[in-house]
Order: sequence, then structure tokens, then C-alpha cells
Amino acid sequence: MSRSSRPAHTENLLTSLVFVVPLLVFYEIAVLNSRTINGADLVTDTLLRTVGRSGFIWIQLGVLAAVIGLALILRTKQRFNWKRIFPIILESALYASTMGVLISMVMVDVLGIDPRLAVDPLKGASVFERLVMAVGAGVHEELMFRLGMMGGILLLCDRALRLRRWLSVLIALLVSSIAFALAHHIGPLGEPLRLGVFVYRAIAGVLFGLLYRYRGLAIAVYTHTLYDIYVMIIL
Repeated sequence: MSRSSRPAHTENLLTSLVFVVPLLVFYEIAVLNSRTINGADLVTDTLLRTVGRSGFIWIQLGVLAAVIGLALILRTKQRFNWKRIFPIILESALYASTMGVLISMVMVDVLGIDPRLAVDPLKGASVFERLVMAVGAGVHEELMFRLGMMGGILLLCDRALRLRRWLSVLIALLVSSIAFALAHHIGPLGEPLRLGVFVYRAIAGVLFGLLYRYRGLAIAVYTHTLYDIYVMIIL
């Protein structure tokens, strides 16, 4: 396997991007047409406070255009497999349904840390608002921290620093996971920094990163989304 190749069983990026686009479009339409959902995840909160609603719209259109543009470029190198949608959803549902239990076991039995999470930030929100937040977090945070940050660091370590592949993956995984956890505690809407909450999200970031690296972007996005749906709506 060459230094630039991904594991053979990883979902190709073209298929992942095509399956992620519907979630991104749903989220953008829901936020832009809602009077109550002003910021449904940390990325949206930051953008709305920084550039305002009109700037947010243009940035979201830019993100959507970039995703579609990348998919069009990848058409010359990869083949889209529409039959993968149901296996992706089923596999993601399996990971999402077991992830919380696995993280809690690691924290309690291995690290000895209380895994209790922060107070529900959407107390009083409707089921639809919680659904939008889950989709927004799943899409935006995976595009930012896994595809963007983890993928970028991995590329830097591989191409510029010429590190061994396992070390490049480890550095990219740890940095992006810590950044993912810290991002939830930064800014005016950030949660108070608590060890249990931070470690829980950092471990979740590691798991999402492993899914992104070894199973593909779509499975990381759908696992994150389905997990948030389970936590925000079902529990």
C-alpha cells in the first residue's frame, strides 16, 4: 500500500460525499427557514455570531458548492456506488447504538472518570429542532474535524514531514479529537469545562476519527448523526 492510499475497505470519498449532501441540504434548509433554530451546532453558532445570517448563507452555499465540486472532480477517479446507502446506514446505526456504552466503560473501568455529560443545551426544544441539531452536528463537525482537520494533518505528516504512516495517523487522530472536544467549550455558548464531558467527547472524537479513516466519511457522518439523534431525541 502506498503512502497516499487509504485502506482497501474504506468507502470511496465520491460515494461518501454524495450520501452526505442530502443531510447537508436538509440542515441548511431547516436552519434558514426556522425562526427558532438560530444555531443548531457549534459550527453554526460560531458562523452566525461571526458573520451574521447573510454571511452564514453564503458560507453554507460555498460549502455545498465545494462538496459538489469535489464530488464532480472525483468522478474521473472513483466510481459512485448507490447500492452502498443501506449498508452504510445499517453499519452506522450499529456503531451509534453501541458507542455510548463503549465510551462509558472505558471512562469508568479504565480511566476511573465520571462519564456524566453536561446539562441538555436544548431543554424545551421540539423534536424537530433536536433532529436538525443532530444532523447539523453530524455533518458539520465531521466535515470540519475529520475530513478537514484530520485529513489535512495526515496529508501534512505524510507529504511534508514524511513520517511513518502509523505515526501520521496517530498524530492526526489525537490532534483532531482533542480539538473536537475543546471546541464545545470555547466561545460565549461553550459549555463549562468539565473533565468527564471533555474526556467523553475526546474519546468520541477518536472513534469518529477511526471510522473516518478505516470506514469512510459517510459512515463517520451517519454514525455521528444517528448517535446524536439517539442522545437528543430517544433518551
